[in-house]
Amino acid sequence: MPGIARMARRSWHGLGQVLIGPDPPSAWRWHTPQQRQAANAALGVATVAFCAANLTGFATAWQLLLAVPVVAPLPLAARHPMLAWRIGWLALLLSPLVPAAWWGGWPWGPGQILALMGAFGLAGIRQQHAELCWMWALTVIPWWLWLTARLSDLNGPVGATIAFTALTIAVDSFGSWLRAQAELAAQTESAEAERARRALLEERTRIAREMHDVVAHHLSLLAVRAESAPYRLTGLNEPARAEFGSLSAVAREALADMRRLLGVLRQDQPADLAPQPALADLRSLVDTARQAGLTVELSAPAALDQLPSGVGVCAYRIVQESLSNASQHAPGAAVTVSVGHDCGAVLLRVANGPGGSGLSGNNHRPGHGLTGMRERVALLGGSMSAGPSPDGGYVVSAVLPLDPTS
Repeated sequence: MPGIARMARRSWHGLGQVLIGPDPPSAWRWHTPQQRQAANAALGVATVAFCAANLTGFATAWQLLLAVPVVAPLPLAARHPMLAWRIGWLALLLSPLVPAAWWGGWPWGPGQILALMGAFGLAGIRQQHAELCWMWALTVIPWWLWLTARLSDLNGPVGATIAFTALTIAVDSFGSWLRAQAELAAQTESAEAERARRALLEERTRIAREMHDVVAHHLSLLAVRAESAPYRLTGLNEPARAEFGSLSAVAREALADMRRLLGVLRQDQPADLAPQPALADLRSLVDTARQAGLTVELSAPAALDQLPSGVGVCAYRIVQESLSNASQHAPGAAVTVSVGHDCGAVLLRVANGPGGSGLSGNNHRPGHGLTGMRERVALLGGSMSAGPSPDGGYVVSAVLPLDPTS
């Protein structure tokens, strides 16, 4: 019993939506403004044609007034399909009250029927199954009411009802397909956003692990130098020795905290035994890319090992990701890597030409690698740009300040 009552309430709610409810949002999206303009122009031409057809033979003011709801569904159907269908339904109900000689003795003209069916289709694809059934029933009621009163046989009403039922089934199927496509697109967009968020978190975790290695190295040096200072420096008094001991204890305590933090970030992942890459490792990275088939030209100063460790790791990862993107999206393209130093910052630029197979930076979507690059550059307080070049290739450039506080 509760299930039957629930179904009854849902059914009456559907009737209320059909009679006075607002238009549901459309699952169809115009791809360009020109498509919308073309559709409105076609409806305008059809409105003029149908109005001329329905005004033919009308003689009284009531007949002229009735012509308005007959053709009104057409211009309204594009933006307000439910309102258009309601007006068309009222015209379907009231038109037989005005005498007119139509083909076959029917009380409606072909233009009115086509206008109503068009409004019904545009409104029906937005409605759920229950609301569409009510629209079908309400449309059939005046149909049979007037046809049975005017026609001697029921072959015409039966055939028209069968055709209208087939149209309703087609509208229901098409509307369900459009809604499914819209839900799929929304789920795809949500999944892509979630993948981007996860990639961002993973990249931040990776950056944190790499920065831990850099900071831990400096803290270890600080602790060792503070502990060995009393033995390397002669003539230190007791307060100075105590100060160096305190510095060593603080450094080792900070190092222990860093290790605990790293244990949380790793999430049961094995620790990397290799040291973190530096800018001096760019030459070996470029050699590896050349062995993989890339044509890479490197321009960098000789003293690459004198830069801060954080800047070196950031620059290395940017070049590594850029070479990977070039090999994937622009196969066969020549890549130029240039590293410079100016005004207290490292100037990094990686550019590739158009790919030999037609792939380039202009026809592929940016991946999550660019997000990781920007995170690294933002960590150092630098700036970065990435985008297509005029020759059809792709350029990644970054400014990495040597002093994060500048």
